[in-house]
Amino acid sequence: MGVVTYEMEIATSIPPARMFKAFVLDGDNLFPKVVPQAIKSCEVLEGDGGPGSIKKITFGEGSQFKYVKHKVEAIDKENFSYSYSVIEGDALMNTLEKINYETKFVAAPDGGSICKSISKYYTISDIEIKEEQIKAGKERASGIYKAVEAYLLANPDVYN
Repeated sequence: MGVVTYEMEIATSIPPARMFKAFVLDGDNLFPKVVPQAIKSCEVLEGDGGPGSIKKITFGEGSQFKYVKHKVEAIDKENFSYSYSVIEGDALMNTLEKINYETKFVAAPDGGSICKSISKYYTISDIEIKEEQIKAGKERASGIYKAVEAYLLANPDVYN
């Protein structure tokens, strides 16, 4: 098994606490609303949504994939961090055992926040994953992030 690590940062004018509430704590409800072409539904299959919970994300019509299952690893509401692993679904492309994501929202000097994300791709045996595959996934994640930001800017009274 090999591991490929990828780091990404995205800046926004939204403060960390508000972005964390929308993106992490209520993402299951918000994503299908703001990016229905990407995410059709999110449902908790096991647990209460906290660590150890299993969630199924069904992708929208515009996605090349049908679904994934996430295992929530950790949620830290005080430090605005979240960790989960993709453990099942066609997005693993029969080449990955799992993908682990660690996301943290930190304060930016301008009053907004920076989303710092570390992705670890665990390959099956010695299969290599292509940079284009990782880049495509990051572009989709960035699009969802920007859609949430736009929603929060258009609705200043939500998630405060």
